[in-house]
Amino acid sequence: MKTVKYDVKDGIATIMMNRPEVKNAINEEMHKDLYEAFQEARRDNDVQVIVLTGTEGAFSSGADLKSIPVKEMETFDHGEYLERTYNQLLLLIDEIDKPTLAYMNGTAVGAGLSLALACDFRFASSDAKIALSFLHIGLTPDAGASYFLPRLVGMGKAIELGLGGSISPEEALKIGLINQIGDPAQFVQALKQAPHPAYGWMKKNMKAGMDSSLRDVLYAEVEGQRAAGKSEAHLQAVMAFLNRAKG
Repeated sequence: MKTVKYDVKDGIATIMMNRPEVKNAINEEMHKDLYEAFQEARRDNDVQVIVLTGTEGAFSSGADLKSIPVKEMETFDHGEYLERTYNQLLLLIDEIDKPTLAYMNGTAVGAGLSLALACDFRFASSDAKIALSFLHIGLTPDAGASYFLPRLVGMGKAIELGLGGSISPEEALKIGLINQIGDPAQFVQALKQAPHPAYGWMKKNMKAGMDSSLRDVLYAEVEGQRAAGKSEAHLQAVMAFLNRAKG
C-alpha cells in the first residue's frame, strides 16, 4: 500500500494515513488502501484493537480536491464518488466488532474528521485542529458525519459544528466529541482486554438502541448474550471469579 502504512504489533493494528505532503488528504488510492487495511485487521485473529492515525503531525486534511481534474468539475458526480469510496469504507469500519480508535494527531478536518467519528473511540493531541469544514467549499457533510456526529454531541451542537468553525481539543472533550486528550497508548493496552464476542455485541446492540424499539433491543440482547455466554472469554472469567471466591 502506497498511501497507508499498516503494522501489527502485540495485538494492535495501526493504520496510518501516509500522504504527508498534503496533510494526509484522502484520494481514491488512499480509499482503496484504507479499505484493504481495515479489512485485513478485521480478518486477522491476532489483531485485538485497531488504531487509525496519520503521519507527520496530521491526521487527515479531508478529501483531496486537487485529485479532481479542474476540467471535470462541472460534470463530476460527488454522489457517485461517495457511493464507491467513502460509503463502502464507512460501512466496513462500522461493522468491525473489534475496538477501533482514532488518534487525531494533528489536523483532522472535513472527511478526515468523519473517519474519526466512525471509530469507537477518539483521542486528540493537544495541538489538534478539529473542524467539519464542508460548507466552506459549498458541500454538505458526508462520510457518515451526518449519522455519527449528532449521536455524539446532540443535534444542535452537530449543526453548529457543521458550519465549519474549528474547535480546540479541550472543547471537543467538553462536548463529548473525543474521549481524551493525549497519547492513547495506555488506553489501547486496556482495550486489548475487551472480551470477544461480548464487545462486538455490546457495540452492535448499543447502536441499535439509538433507533430501535425496546422490544427489538431486548431481543438483540438475548442473541448477544447467547453468543457471549458460550464464549471462552466468559467461561474463563467465571472460573476465575469462582476460584477467587474460594480463596
